[in-house]
Amino acid sequence: MMTENRIPVSLVGLGSMGAALAKAFVAAGHPTTVWNRTPEKADPLVAQGAVRAESIAAAVAASPLTVACLTTYDATLEAFGPAAGEVAGRTLITLNSGSPAGARRVAAWAAEHGARYLDGSIKDTPWAVGGADTLIYYGGDKAVFDEYEQVLGVLGGDTVHLGPEPDLAALYETAVGVTLTTTMVGFAYGASLVGSRGLPATSMVRYSVKWLQLIERILPLMAEQIDSGDYRQESGPLRLFLDIMPDDLETAEEAKVDAEWLRPIHDLIRRAVAEGHGDHGSAALVELLKLP
Repeated sequence: MMTENRIPVSLVGLGSMGAALAKAFVAAGHPTTVWNRTPEKADPLVAQGAVRAESIAAAVAASPLTVACLTTYDATLEAFGPAAGEVAGRTLITLNSGSPAGARRVAAWAAEHGARYLDGSIKDTPWAVGGADTLIYYGGDKAVFDEYEQVLGVLGGDTVHLGPEPDLAALYETAVGVTLTTTMVGFAYGASLVGSRGLPATSMVRYSVKWLQLIERILPLMAEQIDSGDYRQESGPLRLFLDIMPDDLETAEEAKVDAEWLRPIHDLIRRAVAEGHGDHGSAALVELLKLP
């Protein structure tokens, strides 16, 4: 393992994702210091060459760059309280879940204590850390991103700077993550439907993937329509969904599957049609989701 010209890194938080991040830094030859509230979680990483810090303050003091992978922004602020005197002149990068407001709170704390700050979000699973196509995006000071871009590339080959605002990664995390959430709920619902006939969920996968590929082709068009405000280009108008809704509910009732999660979606489409979007595509739903 080569460590020459490798920037030392400290990793705070050794859950499944944090441990994967630390492992990637060690494998790339970066002198890596690790800290976790439960010290024994560091044992496998120490065996691979990491150094265990006895305190979070010691971990921060060991490196110019500290990457925190804790559960939330509030957990990050709580954990870093004892290290407040060590962060001045250093860089803190957070890779956790939370709201844009949470990211702004940590950014303000870092600035107050003289630290430079980036906030990021990992759009993949722990076992994908270090992959060439693993996406991790960041918001915050571009100069900090440029300085550490090569180091961050160790964690994922698709490394993106979204802009100077420190809360952008959290914003995109929520905005993009809801697509995953609804997709997973939809697949579980479909599995319940076919399961009512004694059919395995695996029998759906091939056909569900085809739908996802269709969605992949549709999304750029939807985005263009939303940005332009012109929803007339799509071939599937919203009014057609009105005819399908009763069939959805009848199928669920027959299969003894709970369809309550569909009702708010149906109500949204009915409102869109009532407000004059019946001949528009599904991109027009964005107009109803904007609050005054």
